[in-house]
Amino acid sequence: MALLSSSPSLSITSPNYRYYPSRRLCLYPISATRVVTPHHIDKSSLTISETSSEDQLWAAACLRVRSFHEFKPSTFGIQLLSLPDDDLCAQCKFSENGEDRVVVGTLDVNQSMSLPDEITGMKPEGIEGQFARGYLSNVCVANELHRNGLGYDLVAKSKAVAQKWGITDLYVHVAVNNEPAKQLYMKSGFVYENDEPAWQARFLDRPRRLLLWLGLPGNQNW
Repeated sequence: MALLSSSPSLSITSPNYRYYPSRRLCLYPISATRVVTPHHIDKSSLTISETSSEDQLWAAACLRVRSFHEFKPSTFGIQLLSLPDDDLCAQCKFSENGEDRVVVGTLDVNQSMSLPDEITGMKPEGIEGQFARGYLSNVCVANELHRNGLGYDLVAKSKAVAQKWGITDLYVHVAVNNEPAKQLYMKSGFVYENDEPAWQARFLDRPRRLLLWLGLPGNQNW
C-alpha cells in the first residue's frame, strides 16, 4: 500500500518475491491540520510512501471503507467509521513522530500472475509472468479531495515502484461505468486489453470490468 506524505525519510523498498507480493502505497500530508476540505489541499505538503506501521494500515483501511462503502451508523458495529460530520481528519488519522497525519489516498501494487476473481492479463507470457506482471488495486482518494490530481500522482508513483521491482507489464481493472477512473488510467498511459464476460459480472453481482494494460520501461513493446 502506498501513503502520500511530506516525510522524506519514508521510502518504498523492493519486495522479496516470495514473501512480499504486494505493497500498499498511501498519500498523506505533513500534518492533519494541512488538510483543507472540501475540494482543496496544499499539494506541497504531500508525499507518497509505503505503509510501515499498523496505524498507517488502519488509517488506509478506514479511507477505503469510507470511499468504497456506505454504511448506516449502527451497521456491523463500525461506529469508529461513522463519526459525526464524516470527518476525514478524524477517521483516517495516524500519528508519526508525535504528529498527527491523515491518509488521503491509497492503492496496492501487486506483483503476481493474477488477482482473485479478476480478468487475468496476458503479458508477459510464460514463466516470466510470475515476476514481471503486476496489478494495481484498491485505488482511492478521499471524496473531498477529488479533482486535485492526487489519483494521478498515486498512479505515477506506483509505476515507478513497479519498474523498480522488475515489473514490465502493469494492469488495472476498472468498472465499465466508472468514467472518471477510466479517464485517470488512460491519462496515465493505460490502454484497453480485455473485458470481463457478462456472465462473470452477473455471477459476482458487480458492474462488468475492463482490463487495462501499461508497458513499463524495460518492456520490449514499450
